[in-house]
Amino acid sequence: MSEPVLLTQALERSFTQGDVTIDVLRGVDLLVQPGEIVALLGPSGSGKSTLLQAVGLLEGGFRGSIRLNGEEAARLDDEGRTRLRRELLGFVYQFHHLLPEFTAVENVVLPQLVRGAEPAAARDRAQQLLGALGLSQRLDHRPSKLSGGEQQRVAVARALANKPPLVLADEPTGNLDEHTADLVFAEFLTLVRGEGSAALVATHNERIAAKMDRVVRLHEGRLQ
Repeated sequence: MSEPVLLTQALERSFTQGDVTIDVLRGVDLLVQPGEIVALLGPSGSGKSTLLQAVGLLEGGFRGSIRLNGEEAARLDDEGRTRLRRELLGFVYQFHHLLPEFTAVENVVLPQLVRGAEPAAARDRAQQLLGALGLSQRLDHRPSKLSGGEQQRVAVARALANKPPLVLADEPTGNLDEHTADLVFAEFLTLVRGEGSAALVATHNERIAAKMDRVVRLHEGRLQ
């Protein structure tokens, strides 16, 4: 069997407010195989976003093991964790977080340039991804000129721009109406599968979760 793209063991996270300690993650063991799309299902406040922040190496303070493509993140310094994020991960959030002063295609080109891609190749890749999401006629529009669904499609393309082994998505269609959310999520699944990436998708929506390869449920900081 191939190396898991993500493996957490005994992952814990606590927050202290005054004299009170709140245990948000309580020993999470999670495995995601290459190419697998996993739904992380749970109600608001169950710890889904905290778990994604942990495996995305976006903040410290966690206990336990996080292995990405077999590399133990806990052993790395800030530079090493930044390298793992850059090489292995793509992110899609509930709000698109596009750079407002750049066009759709430029928003997808930029992460590739940061990774060291040639500008012409980066633009070709951006146009390919945006075209697959139905945005060929919107390449040169800034985010303010795009609909909510179009903005989120650009965010999906940006997340996949560097062909990451693992995409982390936190309620990726949560800001959209139901019809648009269904369309965008279907396109997200098609594109992720077509690219061969794995994905861990946090959602509270049972209907969306059922469309993925596997569902894990987070309740009071524990996977069920």
